[in-house]
Amino acid sequence: MQAVRKQVLPEQSELWSLFTPGDFVDGYSVQSDLAPFDAMKIGLNMPGWVKILMGIRNAIVAPFGLKGGKHLNTDNGSPDAGTGAIFPVTYRDETEVIVGIDDRHLDFRIAVHRDKDRIVMAAWVRTHNRLGRIYLTVIMPFHILIVRNCMKRIARASAV
Repeated sequence: MQAVRKQVLPEQSELWSLFTPGDFVDGYSVQSDLAPFDAMKIGLNMPGWVKILMGIRNAIVAPFGLKGGKHLNTDNGSPDAGTGAIFPVTYRDETEVIVGIDDRHLDFRIAVHRDKDRIVMAAWVRTHNRLGRIYLTVIMPFHILIVRNCMKRIARASAV
């Protein structure tokens, strides 16, 4: 299986159109022959342990009025419904799929981008307030663990 590596999101990504100084962006990639939409479906179809973490997260943030699982489901009648991912699709073309939401504390998007023979998954976050900055700091170790796991699943599903 191909190793997961940190990689800057290619400048052609639509996700860069959202970026302003101070925003958070990271990226990881694996060698893959999958189309971005297929890679997104595999990568963001979270395993049980991540669903448990998300359930804990939702219980913790509910008193703060932040969006939880019922607000994040993509099976909402859109053309991209049924992806298996928990975030709505905000952009899609042949080289990239972007999913995510805007909330009171932060806005975020996840891009799954084809870069030659690699799939790059990148996260973009714009915090709006102190709660957003604290939230981003607290979830960062989990974010890295989850994204690396997503990328490993994409690599396993690839024929390359």
